[in-house]
Amino acid sequence: MMQETPICRVETALEILTGKWKPSILLELITHGTLRFSELKRHLPNITQKMLTAQLRELELNDIVHREIYQVVPPRVEYSLTDYGRTLMPILHAMNHWGEQHAVHMEQKEQEQHTASLR
Repeated sequence: MMQETPICRVETALEILTGKWKPSILLELITHGTLRFSELKRHLPNITQKMLTAQLRELELNDIVHREIYQVVPPRVEYSLTDYGRTLMPILHAMNHWGEQHAVHMEQKEQEQHTASLR
């Protein structure tokens, strides 16, 4: 009897979280709560409107972000994390912390290499 290889669900998670802007969008929503599209764009000045729209749609399709449309003139659209999306908060905080530690580690390694090359 052959044993099945376990499926690596890290890839599944990364598919949802990867993309240049998704982590930044999620961290903005974690930090600021509900934001209008224009507020998100202001917090992420280097993202294009097209990219922000695409990334938000993907996050909405995966039930990570909720889009609320208000029927007013002009139309108002707000984005927030869903309850399910909030389950990502500890993961994103841990990844952010690791990223900070990695940056320090690499800076120290570069300094050590620079010092060694001066000898």
